[in-house]
Amino acid sequence: MTDRRPLKPYDVEISVPVGRDEAWEAVTRPEVLRQWFGWDYDGLDAEIRQIFIDEATLWAPERMGWADGSSLEVDGDDDRSRIRVAREGSGPVAEEVYDAIEEGWRAFLTQLAFLLRERPEGRRRTVYLTGETTGRQALTLATGDWQRFGPRVASTVDDEGHLVVVAGHLPLDALAAARFEVTISTFGLDDPAFETVRETWAKRWAPLAADANLTTAENPAPNS
Repeated sequence: MTDRRPLKPYDVEISVPVGRDEAWEAVTRPEVLRQWFGWDYDGLDAEIRQIFIDEATLWAPERMGWADGSSLEVDGDDDRSRIRVAREGSGPVAEEVYDAIEEGWRAFLTQLAFLLRERPEGRRRTVYLTGETTGRQALTLATGDWQRFGPRVASTVDDEGHLVVVAGHLPLDALAAARFEVTISTFGLDDPAFETVRETWAKRWAPLAADANLTTAENPAPNS
């Protein structure tokens, strides 16, 4: 039976210190999308093509949309731009209602903002952690200033310069445990250095989360 529950509307945006044309390229060129969207797994290239090429309808100027009523648009000038993702819907709008697509965009736009602001060199390789824990525990993974993006997503840059994005199915301040997803984005690491990062994060995550898992791609992004 088809699920006909009304979709939750959302409106998520970031501002970045790059011109409108560069921001638009970042959300339409697969080789740039690979540097910020999602996390490494062996099906990421196919997912990017499906979402941003096969299923997206392009509208001018700098706007694309999807069949569920969601859209992505870029506006701004030659020096600064705004990237906004929104979805129309008649479902509940309360913050306590979890929507996986909405929270996914919060996490991914955080990764895009890091790419465009910091301009890290080299290919992106990620460590993706999942498990059940609390927001309080998840935010002990790295020291530093955690920046929140809504009630469920926060990010920081660790001592090695890697972006760490934490996203929970419950708000970060909730006392109950819930599923959490942590994406650590590294750039320009060779295989031995990346393996060290992977082992370090596996050791940090295992004691904090029930059903702790770690995912990396067997075939990571190419060097181009």
